Amino acid sequence: MKAVRSFAKWCGGLLVFVASGAALADDDAPSQATAWLGPSAMAVSADGQMLFVCLSDARQLAIVDLPNAKAIRRVRTPAEPTGLALCRDGRRVWVTCAAVASSVLEIDAASGQTLASFPAGHTATAPVLSPDGQRLYVCNRFDHDVSVLDLAQRRELTRVAAVREPVAAAVSPDGKELWVANLLQAGSANRFGVLAAAAVVTVADTATFQTAEIRLVTGSTSVRGLAFTPDGRYVLLAHLVARYHMPTIRVDSGWMNSNALTVIDVRRREVLNTVLLDDILEGSANPWGVASTADGLWICVSHAGTGELSVIDAPVFLSMLREVPLVAFSNAAFFDGGSDGYSLDNDGENVVNVPGFLGGMRRRVRLPGVGPRSLAVWGSQVYVAEYFSDSIAVVTMTDQEALPVRSLPLGPQPQWNEVRRGEVLFHDGRVCLESWQSCASCHPDGRADALNWDLLNDGEGNPKNTLSLLWSHRTPPCMASGVRPTAESAVRSGFKNILMSERPEAEAAAIDAWLQSLAPLPSPWLVQGRLSPAAERGRALFHSERAGCAKCHPAPLYSDLKPHDVGTRGELDERAAFDTPTLVEAWRTAPYLHDGRYTTVEQLLTEGKHGRASQLSDKEIADLAHFVRSL
Repeated sequence: MKAVRSFAKWCGGLLVFVASGAALADDDAPSQATAWLGPSAMAVSADGQMLFVCLSDARQLAIVDLPNAKAIRRVRTPAEPTGLALCRDGRRVWVTCAAVASSVLEIDAASGQTLASFPAGHTATAPVLSPDGQRLYVCNRFDHDVSVLDLAQRRELTRVAAVREPVAAAVSPDGKELWVANLLQAGSANRFGVLAAAAVVTVADTATFQTAEIRLVTGSTSVRGLAFTPDGRYVLLAHLVARYHMPTIRVDSGWMNSNALTVIDVRRREVLNTVLLDDILEGSANPWGVASTADGLWICVSHAGTGELSVIDAPVFLSMLREVPLVAFSNAAFFDGGSDGYSLDNDGENVVNVPGFLGGMRRRVRLPGVGPRSLAVWGSQVYVAEYFSDSIAVVTMTDQEALPVRSLPLGPQPQWNEVRRGEVLFHDGRVCLESWQSCASCHPDGRADALNWDLLNDGEGNPKNTLSLLWSHRTPPCMASGVRPTAESAVRSGFKNILMSERPEAEAAAIDAWLQSLAPLPSPWLVQGRLSPAAERGRALFHSERAGCAKCHPAPLYSDLKPHDVGTRGELDERAAFDTPTLVEAWRTAPYLHDGRYTTVEQLLTEGKHGRASQLSDKEIADLAHFVRSL
């Protein structure tokens, strides 16, 4: 613990959470009041003898003896462990512990003792070790940047700006580039063509820290997985492709959401192509983790929504993408329901929009557990973290059609209560017709995907920005046009009109219970949990007659639950007045307004017609925006 004390002293008085590092016996209870373990991120030692697993719900790191998990040691963490990185010799592991002021623990793998703790940003995740073992790169999700930690000097060298919610990263085999996946798109949601919404990948030069962005195909969102191929030639991305510009009249054939694998040419920094992981009559909802086997023979993708693992013949797949001109897969086909089946969509995107493209190159492996997320690969063994069943699936790569699969339980079989069952159902694509999407496809983490959707509940041709579901049960009515009187009615309508399925009432009630359990995260704009001086000035303005904000957004809900006409009615909108949303967590719900036209709170206040903001000075607008982002 001496190293921990010395490093805490170096932190200059910053609040750093440090775990005791005490190893727990197999029968010790989780360190928080929960019955769940929640295995998420993983890494396997170089000799294949130990598997390290973040137990997000239990706030523990599990060290599992392989191959049969006969012994499992657990190390308490001060907050939710969200990611880990393992040094080559397997002696040390770094674990990100997510909080407003996150920490990164350096843990001795043999003893479970914490050697040091590094400070990190808001909701740290996805740590990546440089090939030489000298640096650790840590994604700070809600600070929208990456910490570069010097492990020898035990200090942060710099922060590298990402775009929006970096959640996955990888370093090139030569160590020269850091590639970062941004979960959501960061622009407005009401544009089309070259300005249409799409997530991007951030590429940083590890010598200069200069960055570049690679735009994914239009509608790319929920980018959860990123990995290099072993030769370093390609980067693989697992994500959704949202057809947000289509009316939501159907869900089959990927009409609303498709599930995709993008391959990027590293040298050219260009998308080689994007292919669908779905079959023609069966979707593969919510791809999450992606990895290659070290021999380069297989690409594996976990599907959190369908409980599967895609195993793709990498040489055949990559050869096809290289040899066939992009134009052959361009202007992809959308199913139009007519006699011709698929019709061309001339949007210029180089994306394979035809489900079933991977036929003959991919095997869909049904996993024994529920909610597969991250992957760890060693030799011919692929380990898959099954979040909701507190287990690890082990898939053995062979040439045979049916791959051997076994399960490693990390604890007793979980007994879900109503809230947990609702969380499981919310993320389960199998409740959707043909398993194309889940509730989480448009509402990642119960929030919003930053896209506009034409849901047809208030006419056609007038897309509305996706709303966060936080406090939806406390702030009726629902939908921008207020067409659903309660969140309960919206959940049931979502089953029928979005997932296109009829489900038991008990399932809707369970989802209600989970949504009601959601709590807002502290804003990254707070300073040690308090309003900054600028935000304090903004709060005074917010509640003043001069600004008039509190009239429609009164505390504590920051919504008066009424519709208002703020002069933003679109040409095809059926009404001029729109529901007043809560401002709680507004810092993470851009773009703003019912049509997603504004990307910042400042734009909303200066260009929109809200309160009396037009009478305020630029400095007052900045203070007011600072307060709103602090809620």
